[in-house]
Amino acid sequence: MSPELISILVLAVVFVIATTRSINMGALAFAAAFAVGTLVADLDADGIFAGFPGDLFVVLVGVTYLFAIARANGTTDWLVHASIRLVRGRVALIPWVMFALTGALTAIGAVSPAAVAIVAPIALSFAARYGISPLLMGAMVVHGAQAGGFSPISIYGSIVNGIVEREKLPGNEVALFLASLIVNLVIAAVVFVLFGGLKLWSQGAVTATEDGTSGGGSAVKADPAKNPPGGTAGGGTSPAGTAAGGTAVAVRPEAPIAAHLTPARTATLLSLVALVVAVLAFDLDAGLTAITLAVVLSTAWPADSRTAVGEIAWPTVLLICGVLTYVGVLDEMGTITWAGEGVSGIGVPLLAAVLLCYIGALVSAFASSVGIMGALIPLAVPFLAQGEIGAVGMVAALAVSATVVDVSPFSTNGALVLAAAPDVDRERFFRQLMVYGGIVVAAVPAVVWLVLVVPGWG
Repeated sequence: MSPELISILVLAVVFVIATTRSINMGALAFAAAFAVGTLVADLDADGIFAGFPGDLFVVLVGVTYLFAIARANGTTDWLVHASIRLVRGRVALIPWVMFALTGALTAIGAVSPAAVAIVAPIALSFAARYGISPLLMGAMVVHGAQAGGFSPISIYGSIVNGIVEREKLPGNEVALFLASLIVNLVIAAVVFVLFGGLKLWSQGAVTATEDGTSGGGSAVKADPAKNPPGGTAGGGTSPAGTAAGGTAVAVRPEAPIAAHLTPARTATLLSLVALVVAVLAFDLDAGLTAITLAVVLSTAWPADSRTAVGEIAWPTVLLICGVLTYVGVLDEMGTITWAGEGVSGIGVPLLAAVLLCYIGALVSAFASSVGIMGALIPLAVPFLAQGEIGAVGMVAALAVSATVVDVSPFSTNGALVLAAAPDVDRERFFRQLMVYGGIVVAAVPAVVWLVLVVPGWG
């Protein structure tokens, strides 16, 4: 058996073990890099660590550190409530608020599972109270997270753009971001229509009752006796708390209305804006900028930031650094060139491209999306170097295919949605997510291949 084939089989074993044994794929990849590099490729420690992504390590640590501070001092909670107040609590718009909110969080640097973990419990609570399909609300949250997931300063965007730069491929950060944004926006619109979103506009009238919130505020609650879900009350008048046109309104179903802006939250919001401006306008390094801003906030408000270091996405850091270090070993021993020549040897470049998209989607539905992107893009480099397939479109298609399937209940995001849904038949909801995830796996790779790869973008 050739060394190249051994190294690819080891990579497959890493994915299988990580999926079936719940072991961090990055740790497995480091062990595999050591074993394969030493025993198969005859590399020393320096050769193995040559592929360690130091730049991406700083980005992951810096951005998630800053976001952990935002979560610790309540900035993210303030953003959630501000978003709901923006639409005056209209029930029909709340799924879109959750979509936009998770998209904004991932776009400014939150790890996708972190954004879903923050928003999903709130979103699914609204779904349970106001008769919204949990599948609709859960899908809106996950697709929202992926819609913003490839901004130039996001975790996914930084990873993919870093891989593209390291592999010396033509890149377009804006095109990558827009591809994911548009695909997930279109899917969200389809889901909204198919799973009862349009009926929310005619949802029954709701009544305003006190719920004990601070400041004398009142929450809007549905009265099941007068206003059954999905229908309108028999009376012709619109009670207090119902928006013009009969659209039901709501506020967050639990906890007090969001606290006001504090100096710490104001400074954190300004820091997030400063990060965007520094990266996009001044081309500064996202990781170093984020760490600097996080240190400033920690120095000014140490109590709020004391636990932030522990909340850095260390499992994701380990995952990315491990997988890319192993990919570096593959590069050193010539496996990437060998595999790329094998893919291109199919003889039909477009067929090879769609197969790569389906491989990314299928494996990602059960394993790490980030790990798949870290492995597939380098494997496609020799194939893309021939120039018959546009690199920008192919990278975007691979990235979208590997992340849009995170609605699967076997993925972290899908599992978070499943866990966050109150008052549901958990087994039935699991089956719904599994079927929906299967439809996404079957349909989306072909669509993005047709739209992004066939025209030859890039």
